[in-house]
Amino acid sequence: MARYADEDDPRYPIQNWMRNKDVIAYLGLWEKLNNENFKSVEFDTFESMAGSNKFISPQKWIKETNAIGIISKSGNNGGMYACSDIALEFASWSSLEFKLYVIQEFERLKRNEAYQYKVDWTASRMLAKSNYHIHTHSIKENIIPKLTEKQKQYVYAEEADVLNVALFGMTAKEWRGKNPNIEGNIRDYTDLKHLLILCNLENTNAELINDGVPQKERLLKLNNSAIRQMKILANDKSIKELEDLNKKLIILNSYDNLEK
Repeated sequence: MARYADEDDPRYPIQNWMRNKDVIAYLGLWEKLNNENFKSVEFDTFESMAGSNKFISPQKWIKETNAIGIISKSGNNGGMYACSDIALEFASWSSLEFKLYVIQEFERLKRNEAYQYKVDWTASRMLAKSNYHIHTHSIKENIIPKLTEKQKQYVYAEEADVLNVALFGMTAKEWRGKNPNIEGNIRDYTDLKHLLILCNLENTNAELINDGVPQKERLLKLNNSAIRQMKILANDKSIKELEDLNKKLIILNSYDNLEK
């Protein structure tokens, strides 16, 4: 970066940088926060020198204050290195364009963070509302497949498949057989309604297992519960709003990837 600032003599930008009083204060603050062996008394001497015409060399700074944020090596493979916090400070000082970029990037990240928090909070609120509707609203229409007589009698090795059959009408293996060229599993390709119901079924199944209910009986109860929940959620506005939020988040992430 110093060579970018002065191709002929990269030492010159570093010398000017370390004459700056604010830079020395920044370096001292970084060392106090990250270096328990930093010599604060010696630092006071450097701070009093900062801003004058006296040259503060990186080697002298490192040796006398026991600093670790900057490393200076001599020889053919030598040079001056610094941790990212200090390197970014030097880059911001040497290039106003880079400093503006850092500020804008920070603001963008904070906006995304705030938006993500809003999405997460809103999603949690809507999921809670949808769960409430499951317990309070009447049945509207049938979407979940009903079990066949063979499925009712079959014993499933995995509890996950008990939930898959109750909700999707097929095991994970059966789904993969129908979709041989698709990576992932049946749950990766379902919608928010089914995922919400799946979460509820997992809790219900855990309670039934604790109560010692046999698998065949649990499967029937879970299937009936899934059918009832899907009827209730078929036209649920909260789910629609949640799906819209999810789409917006996907678009936002795609914009970020394009920028990168």
